[in-house]
Amino acid sequence: MFKRLISAAVLLPAALWGGGVSAAPVTLTVASFPSFDEAVKVAIPEFKKKHPDVEIKLVSLAYPDHHTAMTTALATGANLPDVMAVEIDFIGKFAESGGLEDLGVAPYNGLQYQKQFARFTYPQAMSGLGKLAAMPADIGPGALFYRKDLLDKAGVSEAELTKSWDGFVEAGKKVKAATGAYMIASAVDLKDIYIRSGLKDGEGIYFDKGGKVLVDSPRFRKAFELAKAARDAGIDGKIGAWSNEWGEGFKRGKIATQMMGAWLGGHLASWLAPDTKGQWRSAQLPAGAFASWGGSFYAIPKKAANKAMAWEFVKYMTLDRDQQLRAFRALDAFPALVSAQEDAFVDQPIAFLGDQKARQLWKVSASRIPATAVHRQDPVALEIVNAELENVLEKGKDIGQALADAKAQIEKRVRR
Repeated sequence: MFKRLISAAVLLPAALWGGGVSAAPVTLTVASFPSFDEAVKVAIPEFKKKHPDVEIKLVSLAYPDHHTAMTTALATGANLPDVMAVEIDFIGKFAESGGLEDLGVAPYNGLQYQKQFARFTYPQAMSGLGKLAAMPADIGPGALFYRKDLLDKAGVSEAELTKSWDGFVEAGKKVKAATGAYMIASAVDLKDIYIRSGLKDGEGIYFDKGGKVLVDSPRFRKAFELAKAARDAGIDGKIGAWSNEWGEGFKRGKIATQMMGAWLGGHLASWLAPDTKGQWRSAQLPAGAFASWGGSFYAIPKKAANKAMAWEFVKYMTLDRDQQLRAFRALDAFPALVSAQEDAFVDQPIAFLGDQKARQLWKVSASRIPATAVHRQDPVALEIVNAELENVLEKGKDIGQALADAKAQIEKRVRR
């Protein structure tokens, strides 16, 4: 069926794709970023068995460089790939750019697959106009990773970490006193995970359904209070995520916990701190919170040269259970496809986590995460909120005033 690149998508009327139909060899350009690009690498051999006349050209740039390049490409219409990887922090901005295909309508009709994915993924990929800007590939159920050896030395149990947010800070004081290790890399981490918890379906992190700014809400106030409590207690290392110091902190046992997406376990095992194998464990977030942290998508630019085959590739990467599982095993990035979450791989012990069956926890988290929305100004709101939190932590600014100022700044930027 696929011997000469003749697929159902290619045989669709040319008018649907905005170009002629050809059985000539195709080079499909896929733009991605590490380590999400590993999913493409493991997919290529199997995809080529189905489509032998298709060559996959993978263009991979560092995470910030990739998204900067894609922002420029969408704005100018030049140097666009056929398939574009997009991380959750940018999906709202890209969806609102007008430069991506709406995968929810013909000839794609991607909305028919919605029930096959984790319930919160499609809302993340929908623009304010109700268009499906991308298809979900993997998700980031929020998780708490902790160094069991350090907690044991301090006499702190997992229950003390997870019972409440305030209890987490108190446990951090014990860990710091007994081991010298910081409980968290940065107080900002507490803010970041707390503002993602307790959300309702349809609500965003920074904006509600109607675009109202939410950063002066009790949720943000508590997040700032927790961050300040951690800083005042001396249990955060003032270490930024993804810095060299951050990686060294994990390797040397100077950071006792880290709250992020479940995918962090794979990063710790493969390159951040592989020599700490067996010393880490994973738990649910404190206070019964469930939150999404990260997630990756595939989009097709409107000016892509090979839209029909691009859609075949996107479907393969997101809807093919075997491919989702290959990526799961290669990256330990939790699959967005629900059927892939039902595989026995979820029940296997993870050696790096002391043979804990942690994926079972992540599966529970994925099923409990609300279907929250994204907004094109989310990156702007993040930048402004972080700047105001810095004013609180470093300059003693009043939390209420900081949040009021953040709200005013965000509203000003939105009106531009």
